[in-house]
Amino acid sequence: MLIRFWGSRGSLPVSLGTAALQEKLVKALVAASGRNLDTEAKARAFVAGIPDFAVSHTFGGNSSCVQIDTGGDEYVICDMGSGLRELGNSIIAHDPQKSHTFHMFMSHLHWDHIMGFPFFVPAYRPGNRIRIYGCHASMEQAIRMQHSAPSFPIEFDRLPAKIEFVQLKTGQRYDIAGLTVTAKQQAHSGDSFGYRFEHAGKSVVYSTDSEHKLEDLGETEAFASFFRGADLVIFDAMYSLADAISVKEDWGHSSNIVGVELCQMAGARRLCLFHHEPISDDEHLVRIWRETQRLEEITRSGAPLEILAAYDGLEIVI
Repeated sequence: MLIRFWGSRGSLPVSLGTAALQEKLVKALVAASGRNLDTEAKARAFVAGIPDFAVSHTFGGNSSCVQIDTGGDEYVICDMGSGLRELGNSIIAHDPQKSHTFHMFMSHLHWDHIMGFPFFVPAYRPGNRIRIYGCHASMEQAIRMQHSAPSFPIEFDRLPAKIEFVQLKTGQRYDIAGLTVTAKQQAHSGDSFGYRFEHAGKSVVYSTDSEHKLEDLGETEAFASFFRGADLVIFDAMYSLADAISVKEDWGHSSNIVGVELCQMAGARRLCLFHHEPISDDEHLVRIWRETQRLEEITRSGAPLEILAAYDGLEIVI
């Protein structure tokens, strides 16, 4: 399986401002001092080799959208945040005339997770088929409402693609687009649902917008079981542990530290920090990533847990 991240932020999209961009350029120019970078090829090679991720990269600003590619003709997508717009544009650019089938799995219906759908170009192409899956009874109502006045000028019923809504039940296994899919309810305002996807002996867990209280041993064990042996856990690490248990308790999000603990309990192979706080800049997110890697090292009691941090454009092969 190939996992592509089109949107990795939580709450709302953010952009890299002029001041932050200029700071990256200043640091890159200082690092390049004394080098002969008189061609674009040399400059690109130099930039690619800059060891400081916060200088050579950005985590991006799109809200949640993750693609799971098993090599088939149909698209499997988790959440429809603003990253869905870029995914749709990429598909149209590569196959402008071809019709496609899309399987969209919704964690929940808050705006940052559905806001990309009105700008998803394949929805405006006849012949395309879109199936939207979730466990909320109000799923269709929420998507339709977003397309209604005064929020958006194009009514849902005017979309040419064939769009269907499929309500799933937690704990039940479904065979969809070559994947075995299981949903689990999570602690979040209005409820959210995580998904475990299995294919050809590999497994991916998509678990965002979920708050975990480790003192609740029953719930902790239930999530460790849901994550058990996963090749990749995409995990809501929006808050620091201090915020998650104090000023932002019961806000429905978790931390990098809890992600490590749960994945170690579960024997997962990779943890990907996801749903980044919009106020966190690239340097802050890199610091969290490195601190999480160090935490995993000093708390490890079994096989290593690889720590990754999601960014728009990241691809993970499992």
